[in-house]
Amino acid sequence: MKIVMIFDQIQSGLGTKDDTMVPLTGKKEAVGPAVMMQPFLKEIDGRVTACLCCGNGTYLADPDEVSRKLCAMVKKLQPDVVICGPAFNYPDYGEMCARVAADINATTDSRAFAAMAQENSDVISRYKDQVMIVKTPKKGGLGLNDSLKNICRVAAAMAADSGDLEKLKAEVCF
Repeated sequence: MKIVMIFDQIQSGLGTKDDTMVPLTGKKEAVGPAVMMQPFLKEIDGRVTACLCCGNGTYLADPDEVSRKLCAMVKKLQPDVVICGPAFNYPDYGEMCARVAADINATTDSRAFAAMAQENSDVISRYKDQVMIVKTPKKGGLGLNDSLKNICRVAAAMAADSGDLEKLKAEVCF
């Protein structure tokens, strides 16, 4: 199973919370949380083929254009699943994850979902009926390994288009 992940500047390792204008870019390797997910990805026979990222400020300056470009990149890469996040409790990144996942589902043949913490309640309430959003702890919170495993479980079920998806949604999503 081919997986693409979408990160902000912090999760991709390209900047800090103050480096918000990192341009849209990508790497054909696992970075950030994708590296931490490797043991769980092996369990589902998944591999991260690319990580796409941009700064929060870059996204906020033109969300329509950034989302359009990310969707075009996903179309070119043709992954089975796109994981947007985990955004933890970062509100701007959470907004980007949910919006981009919804747009990927609407405009590409790939399936996408988001992952974030309950602290992003405004984003969750606006998008939870449009896109699956896997629960994660806030940054530094307890339960990160469990949420990373759940993210991988959802990715596997989504790629297989299995009946487990609705059960998983009720169990691990908002």
